[in-house]
Amino acid sequence: MMQLFHDVSELCSRMTTERYSTSFSSSIRLLHQDLRQPIHNIYGFVRFADEIVDTFHGHDKEELLRRFKLETYDAIERGISLNPILHSFQLTVNAYQIDHALIEAFFKSMEMDLDQKQYNQQSYNEYIYGSAEVVGLMCLYVFLEGDTKAYGQLKPHAQSLGAAFQKVNFLRDVKADYNSLNRTYFPGLDFSNFTTRQKAEIEADIQKDFDHAYEGILQLPMKARFGVYVAFKYYLSLFKKIKKMQPAKIMNERVRIPNYGKAMILLRAGVRNSLNLM
Repeated sequence: MMQLFHDVSELCSRMTTERYSTSFSSSIRLLHQDLRQPIHNIYGFVRFADEIVDTFHGHDKEELLRRFKLETYDAIERGISLNPILHSFQLTVNAYQIDHALIEAFFKSMEMDLDQKQYNQQSYNEYIYGSAEVVGLMCLYVFLEGDTKAYGQLKPHAQSLGAAFQKVNFLRDVKADYNSLNRTYFPGLDFSNFTTRQKAEIEADIQKDFDHAYEGILQLPMKARFGVYVAFKYYLSLFKKIKKMQPAKIMNERVRIPNYGKAMILLRAGVRNSLNLM
C-alpha cells in the first residue's frame, strides 16, 4: 500500500505542473519516461513555495514559508510526508541525492521575495541563483542519473539556462511585479522611466545566457535533450517577442505564445532533432 501513497503523491505533483504550466508540462512529456515524474516532483515543490510568496495575500506568508521549509527538511530526513507535494519531492531528492545546499539557496530567494522590493547587483545575482539556477541544477541531477563528472561539466550551462528563463520571466511579468507587488528585480532600474537603451542592455545579458545554455543542451543525454531543447526554444521565442516590443508596451502587457505558436515550436524542434540539426 505504500506504493499507492507514493503514486497518489506524485499524481499531485504532476497535476500541479499541468495546471500551472502547460508549456513546461508539454516539455516534460518529451523527456524519457524515466525522467518525467522526478521533474514533476521538483516543479510541484518549487511552484508551491512560489505560491506562498506571490499569491497568498492576506495570510502570514513569512510563517507559511517558515513552516513549509521546516516540513521540507523533515520530509527529506524521514523519507515521508503527509503533504503529497513534499512527499513526492523528498522521493526525488533522496533517490538522486540532490545537494541540500541547492534547496537552502532556493528558500533563501523565496525569503528575499517576502520583504525585498529592490535589488543591487549582488542581491540580484543571489536571487537569480536561488530562484532559478538551483532549479536547473536539481533537474540536472535527474537528467544525469548520478554521473558526477558530467554534472561538473554541465553545471555552468544549467545555471545559464535557469538564469535566462528567470530573466525572461522578469521582463514578461513587469506589469504584475512592478505595478501590483512593487518589485523591481533588475538593479538600478526605474520602471517608471524604462528606456530603450536599458531594455537593450538587459536583452544582451539574457542572450549571453541563452547562448551558453545551448552549448550545454547539446551535451545532455539523449533521454533529456529533446525535452530541454523544446523548453529552451519556447523561452527563446518569448524572448524574441519581447525584443520587438517597446519598453512602454512591456509595462502593460504580458507576453505569451499562443497555442498554435507552441505547436509550431514543437514541430520545428522535432524536425531539427530528427535531422540531427540541433
